[in-house]
Amino acid sequence: MVERDEQLDQRLERAIVSLLQRRAETASICPSDAAREVYEGDGEGWRALMEAARRAAWRLEAAGTVEVTQAGRPVTETEVRGPIRIRLTRR
Repeated sequence: MVERDEQLDQRLERAIVSLLQRRAETASICPSDAAREVYEGDGEGWRALMEAARRAAWRLEAAGTVEVTQAGRPVTETEVRGPIRIRLTRR
């Protein structure tokens, strides 16, 4: 059974927050960490979840929960090019 997109989106968002909460306050993760956490199969199937994981990061960024970074500095979705990292918003 294919998981509905909304359920997948929620699982990815929860995985991102959970992964970050289990790490040091200054730590960041890659969207692939969340994709691997959510993927329930063997092998490289988590790669198919990468775009959904990136979208989840941007939704969390819009909500003020996380910051999306490149080279250690926050970036916007329109300026980003290439790999991103995700960290909890610094208060």
